[in-house]
Amino acid sequence: MRKIKKAEQPFTFYTRLHLQELTGRKARGLKELLEGIRDVSGSVIYHHTHRFLQQHQFLSPEPPNDFAYWITEILGEHKLGEELASIDTIQFSSIRALRNKLVETLEKHIGQMKDTGQGQFRVSTVEEQFHFVKTVSFILPSGYVARDIVEFVEILKKVTIDSIYFHVFEAKLRLEKQMNDFSYWIDTSCADPELAQKLSRLDPYTHTLEGLRAKIVNLVGKRIEEARV
Repeated sequence: MRKIKKAEQPFTFYTRLHLQELTGRKARGLKELLEGIRDVSGSVIYHHTHRFLQQHQFLSPEPPNDFAYWITEILGEHKLGEELASIDTIQFSSIRALRNKLVETLEKHIGQMKDTGQGQFRVSTVEEQFHFVKTVSFILPSGYVARDIVEFVEILKKVTIDSIYFHVFEAKLRLEKQMNDFSYWIDTSCADPELAQKLSRLDPYTHTLEGLRAKIVNLVGKRIEEARV
């Protein structure tokens, strides 16, 4: 079995604080919503597609889509709402790609409504209009540093879920990295591509953050036990 080696570079655990801000941009119908999605910053798209994960980490991990919810519940466009809700967030490696899919879906639906004359462009009340919100993140060192996977797994057991969220979700999608920070470090600094691939293949959207922590701890723990045999 491959022995545990000291990492070439230690892993620094970071944590995140986030502030939600109203952008001042609003939408009362599909066309305004589409224009907003095209124009707003990536932090706004990120907020409305990952808000559930940020705020309700201990509940069902399936992340609702704010755009789909508003279109379904406020405008009553159930078909379009279902199409937006079915967009698989995990398949996108960047916010830009996710934005493009949202725009494409809305454009197609609006185009069909214009071409067929079916349906009507409903407008919400002022009280129920869509407010574009952005998430502003502040990244801070947690004070924990791991020099091998043994230290890594012990620290992982006690860091906050905000730290796990940053290294798994935000680093990969918002910062457009090819894999989560944990997998990247284990692959490049610990020279353990097999373990790195196992972590990389985890679908983080099917776990709560605590469940994800437990899964990673279990996988790394097994690797440590194998090395000790």
